[in-house]
Amino acid sequence: MSIKDKLIERFKRLPKDFTWEELVRVFAICGYTLDNKGKTSGSRVIFSNGTNALVIHKPHPSNIIKHYALKQVYDFLITNNTIL
Repeated sequence: MSIKDKLIERFKRLPKDFTWEELVRVFAICGYTLDNKGKTSGSRVIFSNGTNALVIHKPHPSNIIKHYALKQVYDFLITNNTIL
C-alpha cells in the first residue's frame, strides 16, 4: 500500500486529528487545485477541478480540521465520485 493509499484510508476513517496539510494532499490526489482569491478571502479557500468546487475555511489557530468540516469534504468527494 502506497503513502497515497494510506492517506486516503486515514481520511475515510474521519479521524479527529486530521491536519490541513493532509487535507490539501487528499484534494491534490483527487485532482483538485487550491485557490484563495487573494487578500480579501481571509481564511476561505476553494478546491476545484474544473467542474466541481468546494469552498471551506482554513482552520485557525489550530491546524486540525474540525470533524464537521472533514465530514463535509468527505461527502463532497463521495458525491462527485472522486474518491471510493
